[in-house]
Amino acid sequence: MASIAHGPVAAFLREAGLIAAGDTARFTPLTGGVASDIWKVEAGGRIFAVKRALEKLRVARDWRVPVTRNVSEVEWLRVAAQVVPHAAPRVLAHDAALGAFAMEYLDSADHPVWKAQLAAGYADVAFAARVGNTIATIHAATAHSDNYARRFANDALFHAIRLEPYLEATAQAYPDLADMLMQLSRDTLATKVALVHGDVSPKNILAGPQGPVLLDAECAWYGDPAFDLAFCLNHMLLKCLWVPQARAGFLACFDALAATYLQHVDWEAPAGLERRAAELLPALFLARVDGKSPVEYIVNEADKERVRRVAIPLIASPSEQLAKVRDAWALALSNEVDTGSREENAAREKF
Repeated sequence: MASIAHGPVAAFLREAGLIAAGDTARFTPLTGGVASDIWKVEAGGRIFAVKRALEKLRVARDWRVPVTRNVSEVEWLRVAAQVVPHAAPRVLAHDAALGAFAMEYLDSADHPVWKAQLAAGYADVAFAARVGNTIATIHAATAHSDNYARRFANDALFHAIRLEPYLEATAQAYPDLADMLMQLSRDTLATKVALVHGDVSPKNILAGPQGPVLLDAECAWYGDPAFDLAFCLNHMLLKCLWVPQARAGFLACFDALAATYLQHVDWEAPAGLERRAAELLPALFLARVDGKSPVEYIVNEADKERVRRVAIPLIASPSEQLAKVRDAWALALSNEVDTGSREENAAREKF
């Protein structure tokens, strides 16, 4: 890591007073992101994290995004921490021109990544509810605010990072659904209600001792809060294929997160927000297998087909309730189990 330690990132940290003159800094790369370089930095007895945005994301397709998104991420982290204490790491220093910032380092010993817990089959329903509560609280505190709308007027960025690679790239893959997906993209971009994180994914949520801690707000945008809800719920559905033995728990997490979030919606009619989330959810579901950023753990073609069989009809004929989307997926999974059991029993009867 010598090139980094003597490069612009180290210079920024020295100017910010995080690395004292004469101190040797140790940079340890942290994994998990496709959009930024992240390091754990140890210097002069201090430990903190540094994040620098990448222009070209680490995905199979050519996906480039302005590094200026780093500015909005820092602002989102600061707003979130003000609204819900401990809901975001504390920002220590920021260099907008470099596209880098330093923040407190939260050790996995007491701040495990939620995705890692889910991967182990641990479905904490109470924690899922707290995630829903945290997201809703941030949305409520920033809803219908001209101030936040001006500070996070990031339509072009959100379109480039979220709507184009997810909804619009999927529209290109499905001509029969293209009109609906493109209209959904336009409607989402035009909805201006609250401050949106944009990447509320288990990989970006730490299970802290005082509640969820949200990271990686590079997609921060003043827009439709239904996007955050649908984006996170989508992962509860997808994880059912990743860890089949925990499916019931993941679906229970879906229910708890959705119910808790909707209970806290007081800035608009909850039914209207749920309708928008229920329309977004199957589109995002399909996008994670056929869009520009597919999830890394669904590689089996049969699993991809399971997603398609549920998502496509729900995109063509949207539901107004999140439970209907969840139930369609649960039924598909149940039918798969029943079919497997029947085939297994039939095989046994042959012998």
